[in-house]
Amino acid sequence: MRLIPLAFSTLLLGACATAVPQQAPPAPARPPQTNQVPPSRPPQVASAAGFIAPQVMEGAGLSGVIREGERALAARFGTPRLNVVEGDMKKLQFAGQACVLDVFLYPLSPGAEPVATWVEARRASDGAAVDRAACVQALSRR
Repeated sequence: MRLIPLAFSTLLLGACATAVPQQAPPAPARPPQTNQVPPSRPPQVASAAGFIAPQVMEGAGLSGVIREGERALAARFGTPRLNVVEGDMKKLQFAGQACVLDVFLYPLSPGAEPVATWVEARRASDGAAVDRAACVQALSRR
């Protein structure tokens, strides 16, 4: 009978001595997923003289943009939000509530004035790609 209280007290002490499991540290926060579409670089075609001529985009609704110079584009869309120059290439960005339009201007021959050869369009809110012609129409002032 003396062993019962001793066994009981041993069990009580053993229950108090159990370790509390530690929680694992929280997983590091992951950056939010976005559906941004980075601008694509227009394909280029090399000529015999070493000049690399850009491919000129074609498509319905892009007339008045493709093969136009900086002045004509500014007359159509207003002052560009961005005007980036890299070598002989120029990127103009026009933006409104409906979309953001990136227009890439390249010279079509050595030493020529850059003209629009490629456009990319996306929603301003989340960067998702939108129809280029619809964006041109939405941003046009004329």
